[in-house]
Amino acid sequence: MTRHAQESTADSVATEGDPVQLRCRLGRADLRAVAEVRNALRELLVHWGKPGSADTAELLTSEIVTNALVHTDYDAILTATVRAQRLRVEVRDFVARRPRLRVPNADDGTHGRGLLLVQSLADAWGVRTHGVGKAVWFELDGGLL
Repeated sequence: MTRHAQESTADSVATEGDPVQLRCRLGRADLRAVAEVRNALRELLVHWGKPGSADTAELLTSEIVTNALVHTDYDAILTATVRAQRLRVEVRDFVARRPRLRVPNADDGTHGRGLLLVQSLADAWGVRTHGVGKAVWFELDGGLL
């Protein structure tokens, strides 16, 4: 990963039951990091989940990373953890203001749909506050049917 998504670490393939994790620091307002995070996540999930699960994970990750970089004026930290067939992606930023679900209208263009996508496609999602900001997270079940 380049300097745009700094301090990236991804554990190699873990034995069954051990979590595999990707962590990276995202530079303030650097939207180039979104594509880099998607690529790293794709590599992490190459053998994960049922068909389409990794694509959904990439889409939702792009949405919450973009929100953190566009709606704050600080760095953010992404953590993606795979445990068995469960994926949890969390983006922590340093602004306490909670995101709002909006119903976009035709004048919004492509804006305002990110959290609606997360709400619609994730198996679970939420916002967790911490001392100096918040973390927006989602989980997907990649188990085979």
